[in-house]
Amino acid sequence: MVIGIPKEIKNNESRVGMTPAGVLELVQKGHTVYVQTGAGLGSGFTDGDYKKVGAHILDTIGQVYAISEMIVKVKEPIAEEYGMVQKNQIVFTYFHFASSLQLTEAMMESKAICIAYETVEESDGSLPLLTPMSEVAGRMAIQQGAKYLEKPKKGRGVLLGGVPGVPPGRVLVLGAGVVGIQAAKMAAGLGAHVTILDINMKRLRYVNDVMPPHVVTEFSNEFNIRKHVATHDLIVGGVLVKGGRAPKLITRDMLKLMHPGAVIVDVAVDQGGCVETSHPTTHEDPVFIIDDVVHYCVANMPGAVPYTSTLALTNVTLPYVLELADKGWEAACADNPCLNKGLNIIRGEVVHDGIAEAFGFDEKWVV
Repeated sequence: MVIGIPKEIKNNESRVGMTPAGVLELVQKGHTVYVQTGAGLGSGFTDGDYKKVGAHILDTIGQVYAISEMIVKVKEPIAEEYGMVQKNQIVFTYFHFASSLQLTEAMMESKAICIAYETVEESDGSLPLLTPMSEVAGRMAIQQGAKYLEKPKKGRGVLLGGVPGVPPGRVLVLGAGVVGIQAAKMAAGLGAHVTILDINMKRLRYVNDVMPPHVVTEFSNEFNIRKHVATHDLIVGGVLVKGGRAPKLITRDMLKLMHPGAVIVDVAVDQGGCVETSHPTTHEDPVFIIDDVVHYCVANMPGAVPYTSTLALTNVTLPYVLELADKGWEAACADNPCLNKGLNIIRGEVVHDGIAEAFGFDEKWVV
């Protein structure tokens, strides 16, 4: 199969769809790989690194799309790429369709085979291709939240770990999934007081077992959210509905309850956000302030640490890329139920119920 690795052109996205090590695996299996010049530079990989393992370098993103049977990338195609996606071309990437009708309609119109990293699902319900980026984003949420709590960044001026004689900052984590666990771990490591909310008691029991005593758990409902937003300095939104839009757990009126200069990091923003006042931002312009509350809503947080993120991503995507390349998408998805769940749009038809529900489409066909 001919596989293309284009350069990511989303704002400040420095990750790349595959490392040279991953390309080597594909080439050794007899596949042809085209990499756009400069695609790996943001992650620390030169064109020469890719050439050494057998990749062919192309000058433009249009050339990569035009020649490839399968496109492997990191983020969803943006408007400039819509017209480059071809009929029957496999596009394997993070799509998060439920947060963008424009993207969904564009990919339907392209008649491509859209397989989303974020909905590939193991039999135990885990999301193997989303997990490493959720781990990165969860840890980064505390890094960024701590920074934007500083007064020069318009924050409240709170040091999360406190100092002797001064209590630590308070962190509220919404969701005890991968993002939430990693955020709580980082915040606890800094010495902050952490409250983590979820509706899944099994997850809360797990958190209670593995976290130190200054991480406390509580069942998530509107009453408890309203209670805690009034007393916490940093709020991390880490909820996930597989393939669908995130629920709005923090409403506009709740901002009035919060301390001036409190910070919200909405990690769920790429799925529509779990805060009513959220909208996607970029690393170039990451925050905005509403009702004196700082909102950090970067939709591609792991893009800020591309070396770590690209290695972590290729570790988990490569086996699926190899399967798709070796067998073709139909046989690969038929043989692998986990990969089959990654199918989102097939030749213009929405085949994932999360997208269908988000936009009122009919789910017409699945493999």
